[in-house]
Amino acid sequence: MSVPLSGAALRAGALEVMVFGGHLLLYPTGVCQEKVTARPPATRPPALLLHGFTDNRSVFVMLRRALGSGGRHVEAYNYSPFTLDLRVTARRLARRVEELCERTGQDRVDLVGHSLGGLVGRYYVQRLGGDARVRTLVTLGTPHSGTLVAPFMDAHPLIRQIRPDSEVLAELAEPAPGCATRCVAFWSEFDTLMSPVGAARIEHPDLCVENVQVTGIGHLALAAHPAVVAAVRRTLDGPGPTAVAGADTASVA
Repeated sequence: MSVPLSGAALRAGALEVMVFGGHLLLYPTGVCQEKVTARPPATRPPALLLHGFTDNRSVFVMLRRALGSGGRHVEAYNYSPFTLDLRVTARRLARRVEELCERTGQDRVDLVGHSLGGLVGRYYVQRLGGDARVRTLVTLGTPHSGTLVAPFMDAHPLIRQIRPDSEVLAELAEPAPGCATRCVAFWSEFDTLMSPVGAARIEHPDLCVENVQVTGIGHLALAAHPAVVAAVRRTLDGPGPTAVAGADTASVA
């Protein structure tokens, strides 16, 4: 059973939902390590945004504005388009997060990653100890279980790393006991870069996961659609739902 988000969940993007036809459903899985509660703007962790493959930080213009409007410190990380290994980018991300924490005086940050950027963020959280620094990881159209789309691009090392049988995805499938980061994965059946269509869901027994289904929105639009932007802001501002083991539905007030 699915329960549509309503009321406060998408108030900020209600008009845009009617215009563009965006629709969100929530399916939480896993066990959350801590309840996410609302915080005043001054104490909210800074947000760091990670773009996808062949993209840049300009994709986050709307999201950056929305998250920063409440007083939150927001930055977008532009990693090199010549990156050949997402694990290298994840290590560079680790250094950027440490520097961001030092500059802002905060102990933790929130990460939002579109497409490949979400996988970079997840690798940092799961494999490089990033859960000590990342409160919430939001991914938008990220191939968590790998995608088979565009086989002609397999010559690129990064594309090979997002295939279902890659070493990187095998590492992410390994146990991650005690991971303290809350993970929220937005996925859409209209995302033509995900093959199979549910590849952008996170399925891992050790992670605190909320998989948010988006209807009527394609891959590139996930980073900029007003309804998704409103939902991401609400996710990071809290309060958010706490997943319960075995739960397959939730209502969001």
